[in-house]
Amino acid sequence: MKKLGKYSIGMGDRFGHQGHAQLEAVIEAGKKGIDITPVWNKSNREHNIIGTEPGDVRKEADAVTKKAGFRKPYFVDADHINLETVDRFIESSDFFTIDVASYIGKRAGNDEIQAFLQGAEKYSGVLKIPGIRNPLKVSINQIAGIAEKYLFAAIKAWEIFRKIEKSKGKGNFVTEVSMDEVSHPQTPVELFFILKMLGEESIPVQTIAPKFSGRFNKGVDYVGDPEYFSDEFEADLMVIDFAVREFGLPDNLKMSIHSGSDKFALYPEIGSVIKKHNKGIHLKTAGTTWLEEVIGLAESGGKALEFVKEIYCKSLEKTEELCAPYADVIDINVSKLPSKAEVLKWNSKKFADALRHIPGNPSYNPNMRQLVHVAYKMAAERMDEYVHLLEANEKTVAKCVFENMYKRHICRLFDLK
Repeated sequence: MKKLGKYSIGMGDRFGHQGHAQLEAVIEAGKKGIDITPVWNKSNREHNIIGTEPGDVRKEADAVTKKAGFRKPYFVDADHINLETVDRFIESSDFFTIDVASYIGKRAGNDEIQAFLQGAEKYSGVLKIPGIRNPLKVSINQIAGIAEKYLFAAIKAWEIFRKIEKSKGKGNFVTEVSMDEVSHPQTPVELFFILKMLGEESIPVQTIAPKFSGRFNKGVDYVGDPEYFSDEFEADLMVIDFAVREFGLPDNLKMSIHSGSDKFALYPEIGSVIKKHNKGIHLKTAGTTWLEEVIGLAESGGKALEFVKEIYCKSLEKTEELCAPYADVIDINVSKLPSKAEVLKWNSKKFADALRHIPGNPSYNPNMRQLVHVAYKMAAERMDEYVHLLEANEKTVAKCVFENMYKRHICRLFDLK
């Protein structure tokens, strides 16, 4: 069976030009003793907006690993797929993030629910999970409510998994189940019974992405209480540990953090907990690659700076349209977005400093950063020009991408100096 490494990182590259710079960050971490499996990922929505195909991601991953002489395992992720979108990814992917968010809350059949309850009843009362100080109190009614909310989603995950397996063959891909793009976080009790459902459906899930408390907005830092998150994260890890033994799930099952990128406040907490319990982690950082391209073009000056200024100014005119698909994961104060007239006067440094996520920099503007994060559609509409500028300023852009991935993400998470 294909197995994901202990540490893995989801590397997004919407325009397919930064694979080498991202891989260099992984290689550099390896030199410091942190072996990270790279996983290139790109969602169906991003392919549709940019006009690419899943096979393009495979070509990029294969090309950059070959050029770098990278002989360790790597994967290509069909990111956030469901029953309607999985087909176009099957041939080129060997990692599938099965997104069940749209199925959560839909009720399974009465017979299916009753069958699940019969097997789950023994966990009612006081549920003691090693590593969690206080035993969890679980009622039959609570289990029934969890079944009504999540069992249909687990069944759909099985349908998607079986569809992939029928084509790819048994053991030829890695499976992740994602539940993060919903309104409310899953509790440790809910996660326990969700894992039971996945175990009963015989889904060899290697990573699971639950919804956590707090805000995971695109491209900016975590909004919430890091200490509360740390307790929640640790409890979930203990639940996973127990569920692996209890339900026959893969022994390398680990947590996946769909960060929306740049959750710097959480990296020390995550790093401390996984070190304490000697656990792995899968971290998705996809969206900031595009932002680093914009920053690199801004720093390059000339026509590149003019181009990214135009992208921003046009995104101002289409803020509502651009933000609508991401309404649950962005939080922009429109009154704090710099005006078109203001931005047109900026030099390279001012534009780059406004976008680059350096906490404490007085020029940093998280509202502008979030808007540009979702404005890649504006660049896709001028694809030839954008790609030409990326290639003409490759060195500067690649430096930004590498430093972001390595210094601001990997070093923070693993406490590398």
